[in-house]
Amino acid sequence: MLLNKQVILSKRPQGLPNESHFQIVNTETGELKQNEIQVQTRFLSIDPFLRNTMNETKFVEEPAKLGHVFGSFAVGEVIASKSDQIHMGDIVSGVWGWQTLPTLPDQEVTKLDKHISPISTALGVYGISGLTAYFGMLEIGKPQPGETVVISGAGGSVGMIAGQIAKIKGAKVIGISGSDQKNEYLRDELGFDITINYRTSTKLSKSIKEAAKQGIDIYFDNVGGAVSDAVMQHINPNARIPISGQISQYNLQKTEIGPRVGMLLVKNAALMQGFSFAQFASHFPQAIKTLADWIHSDQLKYKEHIIEGFENTPLAFIGLFKGDNFGKTLIKVY
Repeated sequence: MLLNKQVILSKRPQGLPNESHFQIVNTETGELKQNEIQVQTRFLSIDPFLRNTMNETKFVEEPAKLGHVFGSFAVGEVIASKSDQIHMGDIVSGVWGWQTLPTLPDQEVTKLDKHISPISTALGVYGISGLTAYFGMLEIGKPQPGETVVISGAGGSVGMIAGQIAKIKGAKVIGISGSDQKNEYLRDELGFDITINYRTSTKLSKSIKEAAKQGIDIYFDNVGGAVSDAVMQHINPNARIPISGQISQYNLQKTEIGPRVGMLLVKNAALMQGFSFAQFASHFPQAIKTLADWIHSDQLKYKEHIIEGFENTPLAFIGLFKGDNFGKTLIKVY
């Protein structure tokens, strides 16, 4: 019998998760049933939104179950099959969580297009990160040439791609992150016009005002909290504010009370809209094609933060909330 390593949610955190909230276990794999496949996981996606599933109450997704496999998206190679649709050697993606050798119904995986290479990109630029950036920026932000776009969490996988899409559309892009190294990369490699380090800026609102002298037309918000409070003071009339995440809030034990932005939205006839990439599922094929075209024409770059070793999965997840990630965080399993 082969052993399937799994990361189990062992208890629910109060505040920032640590390693004690997870347990790595080994389970024996059984015989395949008809229409089942066995997958050797190659890469695991490490995503901030999973923190919300660790709570007892539903946020967007249902709460993760204690004692069950934790995690989300993964890609891997089929090593055994009793399916007429999925065969040995196929590369597939799915939501099988953090485990190394899952047995799955063939209907729960998607066979990857052979043109998606390397396969890790199915979890990043062609997956949740790229699609979140694409739909948030183009369907809600709708950047126009000459407009000013601000991206919080710009050093993360979504922020990097969202900023580049805005540049492709002719906008001026200001990126906010918590690292000089990340900001240098955003400017020198990705073409962001201006960057701000929110950790070292003593007067963040003033820094934003100086960077966005004509005001802010689009604020792509990945972070929330004090950063967003500062940005919102400088929005223009008819500003658009796509909200893809609020990572600064995920580990709070009590709801944080900040400035109330309702009057700013009314005054500026501004749109603030939360969203999930999944609501645009019917448009995924066209989005992936467009992202691929931009990559192949050198208009779009992506960065992967790959950590080797399945045993490092919990620590990689915890690191997201400390700013350790630089691009799309992935665990390389095999």
